[in-house]
Amino acid sequence: MSTGGILGLGAIAGFTIFLGLPVGRMRRVSPSVRTLLNALAIGILLFLVVDVLTHAIEPVETRLGDLTGADPHGSWASFTGFAALLAAGLGVGLLSLVYYERFLPRRRSADSSSVGPGAAAVEEFRSRSAHASPARRLALLIAIGIGLHNFAEGLAIGQSAAAGETSLAVLLVVGFGLHNATEGFGIVGPLAGEAEPPSWGFLGLLGLIGGGPTFVGTLLGQAFTSDAVSVLFLALAAGSILYVVIQLIGVALRAGHKEMLYWGVFLGLLAGFATDFVIAAAGA
Repeated sequence: MSTGGILGLGAIAGFTIFLGLPVGRMRRVSPSVRTLLNALAIGILLFLVVDVLTHAIEPVETRLGDLTGADPHGSWASFTGFAALLAAGLGVGLLSLVYYERFLPRRRSADSSSVGPGAAAVEEFRSRSAHASPARRLALLIAIGIGLHNFAEGLAIGQSAAAGETSLAVLLVVGFGLHNATEGFGIVGPLAGEAEPPSWGFLGLLGLIGGGPTFVGTLLGQAFTSDAVSVLFLALAAGSILYVVIQLIGVALRAGHKEMLYWGVFLGLLAGFATDFVIAAAGA
Protein backbone atom coordinates (compact mmCIF):
# COMPACT_ATOMS: atom_id res chain seq x y z
CA MET A 1 0.00 0.00 0.00
CA SER A 2 1.27 3.49 -0.86
CA THR A 3 2.12 6.05 1.79
CA GLY A 4 -0.82 8.16 0.65
CA GLY A 5 -3.19 5.24 1.08
CA ILE A 6 -1.87 4.52 4.58
CA LEU A 7 -2.27 8.14 5.62
CA GLY A 8 -5.76 8.17 4.15
CA LEU A 9 -6.70 5.26 6.39
CA GLY A 10 -5.39 7.11 9.42
CA ALA A 11 -7.31 10.26 8.48
CA ILE A 12 -10.56 8.30 8.09
CA ALA A 13 -10.15 6.62 11.48
CA GLY A 14 -9.46 9.95 13.17
CA PHE A 15 -12.21 11.91 11.37
CA THR A 16 -15.07 9.85 12.84
CA ILE A 17 -14.53 11.52 16.21
CA PHE A 18 -16.24 14.59 14.71
CA LEU A 19 -19.51 12.64 14.33
CA GLY A 20 -20.31 12.84 18.04
CA LEU A 21 -19.17 16.43 18.64
CA PRO A 22 -22.40 18.26 17.55
CA VAL A 23 -24.11 16.81 20.65
CA GLY A 24 -22.17 19.43 22.60
CA ARG A 25 -24.41 22.16 21.10
CA MET A 26 -27.63 20.60 22.39
CA ARG A 27 -29.71 23.16 24.31
CA ARG A 28 -32.80 22.94 26.51
CA VAL A 29 -31.51 19.74 28.01
CA SER A 30 -33.18 18.67 31.24
CA PRO A 31 -30.95 18.04 34.28
CA SER A 32 -31.65 14.31 34.12
CA VAL A 33 -30.69 14.07 30.42
CA ARG A 34 -27.57 16.13 31.06
CA THR A 35 -26.62 13.73 33.85
CA LEU A 36 -27.20 10.83 31.45
CA LEU A 37 -24.90 12.39 28.83
CA ASN A 38 -22.20 13.04 31.41
CA ALA A 39 -22.54 9.48 32.68
CA LEU A 40 -22.35 8.15 29.11
CA ALA A 41 -19.01 9.95 28.82
CA ILE A 42 -17.90 8.40 32.12
CA GLY A 43 -18.75 4.90 30.90
CA ILE A 44 -16.89 5.36 27.62
CA LEU A 45 -13.85 6.80 29.39
CA LEU A 46 -13.85 4.06 32.04
CA PHE A 47 -13.72 1.50 29.28
CA LEU A 48 -10.87 3.42 27.63
CA VAL A 49 -8.86 3.44 30.88
CA VAL A 50 -9.13 -0.34 31.19
CA ASP A 51 -8.47 -0.90 27.49
CA VAL A 52 -5.49 1.47 27.37
CA LEU A 53 -3.88 0.06 30.52
CA THR A 54 -4.32 -3.48 29.21
CA HIS A 55 -2.41 -2.65 26.05
CA ALA A 56 0.21 -0.64 27.93
CA ILE A 57 0.94 -3.46 30.37
CA GLU A 58 1.26 -6.20 27.72
CA PRO A 59 4.84 -5.30 26.59
CA VAL A 60 5.94 -5.02 30.22
CA GLU A 61 4.49 -8.42 31.09
CA THR A 62 6.10 -9.92 27.99
CA ARG A 63 9.52 -8.82 29.19
CA LEU A 64 8.79 -10.09 32.68
CA GLY A 65 7.79 -13.44 31.17
CA ASP A 66 11.09 -13.55 29.32
CA LEU A 67 12.83 -13.38 32.70
CA THR A 68 10.69 -15.86 34.60
CA GLY A 69 10.04 -18.44 31.86
CA ALA A 70 11.54 -21.90 31.64
CA ASP A 71 14.03 -20.65 29.05
CA PRO A 72 14.57 -17.00 29.97
CA HIS A 73 16.20 -14.87 27.31
CA GLY A 74 15.27 -11.38 28.50
CA SER A 75 17.12 -8.89 30.64
CA TRP A 76 16.31 -7.06 33.83
CA ALA A 77 17.34 -3.80 32.17
CA SER A 78 14.67 -4.22 29.48
CA PHE A 79 11.93 -5.10 31.97
CA THR A 80 12.89 -2.31 34.37
CA GLY A 81 13.02 0.23 31.56
CA PHE A 82 9.55 -0.63 30.26
CA ALA A 83 8.11 -0.72 33.80
CA ALA A 84 9.62 2.72 34.45
CA LEU A 85 8.06 4.07 31.22
CA LEU A 86 4.68 2.71 32.30
CA ALA A 87 4.91 4.24 35.77
CA ALA A 88 6.29 7.57 34.53
CA GLY A 89 3.66 7.93 31.81
CA LEU A 90 0.81 7.08 34.18
CA GLY A 91 2.11 9.45 36.84
CA VAL A 92 2.72 12.35 34.47
CA GLY A 93 -0.64 11.89 32.75
CA LEU A 94 -2.53 11.89 36.06
CA LEU A 95 -0.57 14.16 38.40
CA SER A 96 0.44 16.86 35.93
CA LEU A 97 -3.24 17.66 35.41
CA VAL A 98 -3.80 17.83 39.17
CA TYR A 99 -1.07 20.45 39.58
CA TYR A 100 -2.21 22.26 36.45
CA GLU A 101 -5.68 22.69 37.98
CA ARG A 102 -4.07 24.04 41.17
CA PHE A 103 -2.13 26.56 39.08
CA LEU A 104 -5.18 27.92 37.25
CA PRO A 105 -6.81 29.82 40.19
CA ARG A 106 -3.52 31.56 40.96
CA ARG A 107 -3.13 32.55 37.33
CA ARG A 108 -6.64 33.96 37.21
CA SER A 109 -6.09 36.03 40.34
CA ALA A 110 -2.78 37.32 38.98
CA ASP A 111 -4.42 38.30 35.70
CA SER A 112 -7.31 40.08 37.43
CA SER A 113 -4.95 42.03 39.70
CA SER A 114 -3.30 43.60 36.66
CA VAL A 115 -6.58 44.99 35.32
CA GLY A 116 -7.02 48.74 35.65
CA PRO A 117 -9.30 50.46 38.19
CA GLY A 118 -13.05 50.32 37.88
CA ALA A 119 -15.30 47.28 38.30
CA ALA A 120 -16.59 47.61 34.75
CA ALA A 121 -13.28 48.10 32.97
CA VAL A 122 -13.30 46.78 29.40
CA GLU A 123 -10.05 44.92 30.05
CA GLU A 124 -11.64 43.12 32.97
CA PHE A 125 -14.46 41.78 30.84
CA ARG A 126 -11.92 40.62 28.29
CA SER A 127 -9.91 38.92 31.01
CA ARG A 128 -12.96 37.07 32.27
CA SER A 129 -14.09 35.99 28.82
CA ALA A 130 -10.62 34.67 28.02
CA HIS A 131 -11.01 31.94 30.61
CA ALA A 132 -13.03 28.96 29.49
CA SER A 133 -15.83 27.60 31.67
CA PRO A 134 -15.11 24.55 33.84
CA ALA A 135 -17.12 22.37 31.43
CA ARG A 136 -15.05 23.54 28.46
CA ARG A 137 -11.77 23.03 30.28
CA LEU A 138 -12.92 19.53 31.18
CA ALA A 139 -13.87 18.81 27.56
CA LEU A 140 -10.43 20.02 26.48
CA LEU A 141 -8.71 17.71 28.98
CA ILE A 142 -10.82 14.79 27.74
CA ALA A 143 -9.80 15.56 24.16
CA ILE A 144 -6.11 15.63 25.15
CA GLY A 145 -6.33 12.27 26.93
CA ILE A 146 -8.20 10.67 24.03
CA GLY A 147 -5.71 12.18 21.59
CA LEU A 148 -2.83 10.44 23.34
CA HIS A 149 -4.77 7.18 23.17
CA ASN A 150 -5.57 7.67 19.49
CA PHE A 151 -1.91 8.30 18.70
CA ALA A 152 -1.22 4.73 19.80
CA GLU A 153 -4.13 3.52 17.64
CA GLY A 154 -2.61 5.31 14.66
CA LEU A 155 0.68 3.53 15.30
CA ALA A 156 -1.13 0.19 15.02
CA ILE A 157 -2.76 1.19 11.71
CA GLY A 158 0.49 2.45 10.20
CA GLN A 159 2.52 -0.56 11.30
CA SER A 160 0.04 -3.11 9.94
CA ALA A 161 -0.30 -1.27 6.60
CA ALA A 162 3.46 -0.84 6.21
CA ALA A 163 3.90 -4.57 6.80
CA GLY A 164 1.66 -5.29 3.81
CA GLU A 165 -1.27 -6.48 5.93
CA THR A 166 -3.80 -4.33 4.07
CA SER A 167 -6.90 -6.26 5.15
CA LEU A 168 -5.87 -5.98 8.80
CA ALA A 169 -5.24 -2.24 8.41
CA VAL A 170 -8.70 -1.73 6.87
CA LEU A 171 -10.38 -3.69 9.66
CA LEU A 172 -8.49 -1.63 12.22
CA VAL A 173 -9.68 1.56 10.54
CA VAL A 174 -13.29 0.34 10.72
CA GLY A 175 -12.94 -0.67 14.37
CA PHE A 176 -11.05 2.42 15.49
CA GLY A 177 -13.39 4.60 13.43
CA LEU A 178 -16.43 3.27 15.29
CA HIS A 179 -14.51 3.58 18.53
CA ASN A 180 -13.63 7.22 17.84
CA ALA A 181 -17.25 8.06 17.06
CA THR A 182 -18.20 7.10 20.61
CA GLU A 183 -15.23 9.06 21.93
CA GLY A 184 -16.72 12.19 20.37
CA PHE A 185 -19.70 11.80 22.70
CA GLY A 186 -17.29 11.35 25.59
CA ILE A 187 -15.54 14.63 24.81
CA VAL A 188 -18.65 16.82 24.64
CA GLY A 189 -20.60 15.15 27.45
CA PRO A 190 -19.77 17.97 29.92
CA LEU A 191 -20.82 20.62 27.35
CA ALA A 192 -24.36 19.41 26.68
CA GLY A 193 -26.91 21.77 28.17
CA GLU A 194 -24.55 24.67 28.94
CA ALA A 195 -26.23 28.08 28.82
CA GLU A 196 -23.91 29.26 26.05
CA PRO A 197 -23.34 26.63 23.34
CA PRO A 198 -19.76 25.98 22.28
CA SER A 199 -18.83 27.45 18.92
CA TRP A 200 -18.28 25.22 15.90
CA GLY A 201 -14.68 26.40 15.94
CA PHE A 202 -14.20 25.16 19.50
CA LEU A 203 -15.79 21.82 18.63
CA GLY A 204 -13.50 21.60 15.61
CA LEU A 205 -10.50 22.24 17.86
CA LEU A 206 -11.62 19.45 20.20
CA GLY A 207 -11.95 17.13 17.20
CA LEU A 208 -8.45 17.95 15.96
CA ILE A 209 -6.94 17.40 19.41
CA GLY A 210 -8.77 14.12 19.93
CA GLY A 211 -8.73 12.69 16.40
CA GLY A 212 -5.71 14.32 14.77
CA PRO A 213 -3.16 12.16 16.63
CA THR A 214 -4.60 9.10 14.86
CA PHE A 215 -3.29 10.55 11.60
CA VAL A 216 0.06 11.49 13.16
CA GLY A 217 0.42 8.03 14.70
CA THR A 218 -0.33 6.43 11.34
CA LEU A 219 2.35 8.57 9.73
CA LEU A 220 4.97 7.53 12.28
CA GLY A 221 3.75 3.92 12.51
CA GLN A 222 4.36 3.23 8.84
CA ALA A 223 7.93 4.54 9.24
CA PHE A 224 9.10 2.64 12.33
CA THR A 225 7.91 0.45 15.20
CA SER A 226 8.64 1.03 18.89
CA ASP A 227 7.10 -0.76 21.84
CA ALA A 228 8.64 1.82 24.16
CA VAL A 229 6.90 4.74 22.42
CA SER A 230 3.61 2.85 22.45
CA VAL A 231 3.85 2.08 26.18
CA LEU A 232 4.71 5.68 27.03
CA PHE A 233 1.83 7.22 25.10
CA LEU A 234 -0.68 4.64 26.31
CA ALA A 235 0.36 5.26 29.92
CA LEU A 236 0.10 9.03 29.45
CA ALA A 237 -3.37 8.55 27.96
CA ALA A 238 -4.51 6.29 30.82
CA GLY A 239 -3.36 8.77 33.46
CA SER A 240 -5.02 11.77 31.84
CA ILE A 241 -8.27 9.93 31.13
CA LEU A 242 -8.37 8.64 34.72
CA TYR A 243 -8.07 12.21 35.98
CA VAL A 244 -11.01 13.28 33.81
CA VAL A 245 -13.12 10.32 34.93
CA ILE A 246 -12.67 11.33 38.58
CA GLN A 247 -13.67 14.91 37.74
CA LEU A 248 -16.77 13.78 35.84
CA ILE A 249 -17.86 11.46 38.63
CA GLY A 250 -17.69 14.39 41.07
CA VAL A 251 -19.83 16.53 38.75
CA ALA A 252 -22.37 13.74 38.27
CA LEU A 253 -22.70 13.05 42.00
CA ARG A 254 -23.34 16.73 42.74
CA ALA A 255 -25.99 16.88 40.01
CA GLY A 256 -28.10 14.09 41.50
CA HIS A 257 -30.32 11.83 39.33
CA LYS A 258 -28.60 8.68 40.58
CA GLU A 259 -30.54 6.34 38.29
CA MET A 260 -29.51 8.27 35.17
CA LEU A 261 -25.90 8.25 36.36
CA TYR A 262 -25.75 4.47 36.55
CA TRP A 263 -27.70 3.97 33.32
CA GLY A 264 -25.32 6.29 31.50
CA VAL A 265 -22.21 4.54 32.84
CA PHE A 266 -23.71 1.18 31.87
CA LEU A 267 -24.56 2.30 28.32
CA GLY A 268 -21.15 3.93 27.91
CA LEU A 269 -19.40 0.73 28.90
CA LEU A 270 -21.56 -1.25 26.47
CA ALA A 271 -20.67 1.18 23.66
CA GLY A 272 -16.98 0.76 24.45
CA PHE A 273 -17.14 -3.02 24.46
CA ALA A 274 -19.23 -3.12 21.26
CA THR A 275 -16.64 -1.17 19.29
CA ASP A 276 -13.81 -3.14 20.87
CA PHE A 277 -15.36 -6.39 19.61
CA VAL A 278 -15.05 -5.04 16.05
CA ILE A 279 -11.35 -4.37 16.65
CA ALA A 280 -10.93 -7.83 18.19
CA ALA A 281 -12.52 -9.34 15.07
CA ALA A 282 -9.60 -7.85 13.14
CA GLY A 283 -7.20 -9.83 15.27
CA ALA A 284 -5.65 -6.75 16.88
